[in-house]
Amino acid sequence: MIVLRPALGGLPCVTLWLRPNRVLSRRGLRRLILVLATLVLMTAGLGAWQGNVFAPLFALIEAPAVAIALSVAWRAGDRSERITLDAESLEVQTLPGRRCVRFQPYWVRVLLESGEGRYRLLLSSHGRKLEVGAFLAEEERAELFRKLRVLLADFQSQQRR
Repeated sequence: MIVLRPALGGLPCVTLWLRPNRVLSRRGLRRLILVLATLVLMTAGLGAWQGNVFAPLFALIEAPAVAIALSVAWRAGDRSERITLDAESLEVQTLPGRRCVRFQPYWVRVLLESGEGRYRLLLSSHGRKLEVGAFLAEEERAELFRKLRVLLADFQSQQRR
């Protein structure tokens, strides 16, 4: 998901927030885990009733393992990137790690390279390359490529004036 925050109050600054699409809310995740655990325990109870004494033991191991796996996968959706473009710099901040990389907007190039079975969106300047939007879908990455090129062209043309 790409959220564009245009400049406010005449300040020449544009911010792009990049976030992966998340279908399930925290509340929905809890409900899903509860439903799955209930089904596992009911199935284990039915298996134990029919003579499988190991079914409840397996259910007590499986239910927490599935809950942990789903929680870890859901937390991976918290990552995001913030791209801020102003007259002095193009700044890419990776969240939650808070890694920050700065480029000069006049010299930065936006590249869309194919590799590893998918397209990679790269920012390149002075021999440094940084991949942005790796968690976005292909269509979103292509849209971000177009937006960044237009924004950088606008800022570069303003600097020439």
